[in-house]
Amino acid sequence: MASSRRRSRIAAFQALFEADLGERAVASVLERHLEKAGLDLEGQDFARSLVHGVEVNLMAIDAVIQRHAPAFPLAEMAAVDRNVLRLAVYEVLFDTDRAPLRAAINEAVEIAKGYGSESSGRFINGVLGAVVLEAAERQGSAGQGEPGPPEGG
Repeated sequence: MASSRRRSRIAAFQALFEADLGERAVASVLERHLEKAGLDLEGQDFARSLVHGVEVNLMAIDAVIQRHAPAFPLAEMAAVDRNVLRLAVYEVLFDTDRAPLRAAINEAVEIAKGYGSESSGRFINGVLGAVVLEAAERQGSAGQGEPGPPEGG
């Protein structure tokens, strides 16, 4: 199941990345990536829901990223980092019922390491750590256990 979730996240990331760079409709790009990924129906649904969630909440997600990475304007941020963050911020803040917090963060860091620059994993981990801390403070630290960046990221 975990590998299916990872492949779903990778397909979602690849579609968001390609649509962002090519200024294409993400839905058609996603379907092509889903075909290549060979996901079962549950995995396809998960990837579609991630992409749809990012699309619907894009302005709020981008505002969160800008607040926690003010030295890196979105337009100047590496496209890999921008789209990994969009996907992860959606999972961490908007789609909180489906994936454990640490799993969402760890997956984002791994995707960033696999597709981004040498420093992408650390950058993603740092931004998501700040996002999680702010969310925990807003919730009065209720709910998710002890949020924070994963070890060794």
